[in-house]
Amino acid sequence: MPTEATTSATKVILGCSKCGAALPDEAQFCLKCGKPMTFPVKELPSTRKPVGPKTGEHRRKRRIFAWVLVGLLLGMISWVVISDDPFAQGVQGMVGLKHDDAIIQSKFSVSPNRFRYYKFSVPDGQANVSIVGQFSATPENQAPKASEQSSDGVGDIEVYVLSEPAFDVWQNGYATSSVYESGRVAKGEIQAELSSGPGDYYLIFSNKFSQKTSTNIDASVFLRYKSWVPEALRRFRKPTAGRLITE
Repeated sequence: MPTEATTSATKVILGCSKCGAALPDEAQFCLKCGKPMTFPVKELPSTRKPVGPKTGEHRRKRRIFAWVLVGLLLGMISWVVISDDPFAQGVQGMVGLKHDDAIIQSKFSVSPNRFRYYKFSVPDGQANVSIVGQFSATPENQAPKASEQSSDGVGDIEVYVLSEPAFDVWQNGYATSSVYESGRVAKGEIQAELSSGPGDYYLIFSNKFSQKTSTNIDASVFLRYKSWVPEALRRFRKPTAGRLITE
């Protein structure tokens, strides 16, 4: 006779793989033989967040913005370094980036028993300023001399750099202290610190010792401000020659 099948919940009982003893579900060791039970290691959830397309695009935009900002900053710094604009010049003075300023870059003649001078100023707030340059002298209508000083002194020149008080004394025929004094030479280099600081100074080309011969001068002299800007970059600015005064 057919029998009616009945379903009932089946209870799963764990057994020890060594001795076959029945064990509860949460057992970690066999209660009979002490064999440790092995269980699969649960995988810990990952803490790293996946980088989606929106996150990657946001990072790219931030990098582009940073490079644009760096480019603008470098462009502004370059403009301040080489510009003649008054605002740029003010910034250069404040941070010690001011360019060399030309005192004179020209050729001229000094008559016998006369002198020529150029008055220049060191602005307030400037420190560690020096005067640098070179000059050469030849008798009028003669070729340049090969030596630094001629045998007869004809065509030589005396060059001075004086502060304003010292210039007043020198002009009256008295000896005074000088920032620079060349002696009677045919050519020379000027390199001297303007240790008196801001104020007016005088660059003098004197031919007062000569009674008959005019002297031709070729001079290139600058005010040099302390700066960490490379010389090649400072040359982007074209200096303007100064105005000589004859006495």
